[in-house]
Amino acid sequence: MKFEKIEASAMDRGMSTGVAQLRITRDLHQAEAALDEALLRQAQLLQTMVGARRETGVAPFLGQDALMRLLKSQQGLVDAGGELARVHGRLNTIAVETNGGNDACPPAAREADRDDVAAKVA
Repeated sequence: MKFEKIEASAMDRGMSTGVAQLRITRDLHQAEAALDEALLRQAQLLQTMVGARRETGVAPFLGQDALMRLLKSQQGLVDAGGELARVHGRLNTIAVETNGGNDACPPAAREADRDDVAAKVA
């Protein structure tokens, strides 16, 4: 019954459930790829910073504060990736519940959603 109301509302605005699912899937996959790309670029930056310090012969701990901040930023991206996996898992559950199927999401996303639900129940 709830699904019928949501679908009717979406139809009034000109977007079918199928189109909405395709757009969400596209944007979700792009967000996941962007997080991976950001992690790779930050890892490259870390390598370059440490290499530059080493190869230029400056003091061994020069820029240590910048390295520590970069690592903290990387941890934030890893945490964001975990949350995004939970979003993916939840969206997959919603797609199945609304008979929309799913986008063959990776098992890790489904497991993250189950873990999130279990934590809320406990």
